[in-house]
Amino acid sequence: MRGRTARVAVAVVVQLLLVGVALWVPLSARLGGEEVRLRVELADTYEPFDDAYVDLSYPDLPEEHFPEGEVSEEEMERIDAELGVAFVPLTRDGDVWVGGDVVRTPPSDGPFLRCDDTRWELRCGIETAYLSSGSENDGVRDALRSGDAVATVRVDANGNAALVGVSAGS
Repeated sequence: MRGRTARVAVAVVVQLLLVGVALWVPLSARLGGEEVRLRVELADTYEPFDDAYVDLSYPDLPEEHFPEGEVSEEEMERIDAELGVAFVPLTRDGDVWVGGDVVRTPPSDGPFLRCDDTRWELRCGIETAYLSSGSENDGVRDALRSGDAVATVRVDANGNAALVGVSAGS
């Protein structure tokens, strides 16, 4: 019985550690990150319910980057090999921040986003927001549709980002 209890205890501890690892990135950004404001729009306007998750796009961040024109197979393989971890340096532009060109090494100064572009689409972990029904969020939905919304994002020193909120107006 004692050996079984020890195995169960080890299994529980391992599971708790795995949960901690899974939550570390967004939690690190939320608790210790610098707050930045980014212009945001709806990427997908399909909303089946009043309470819904919406896909967001950030017009001031680089978009997916497919190669332009005809590319040889060797060049495509080279480009594919570079895809993976991508960094987007951020610079302040008035009340909001804008992203620079994608780089492969973390910038030495200033805030930056740590993203993934493995599938030729830049994903930084801030592409989805939950909007519940209510008059307050109706204004946010309208602002998202018109391109007048701002996302509040917290970014930690490693570039991990967490979407804190979306509001109308800049």
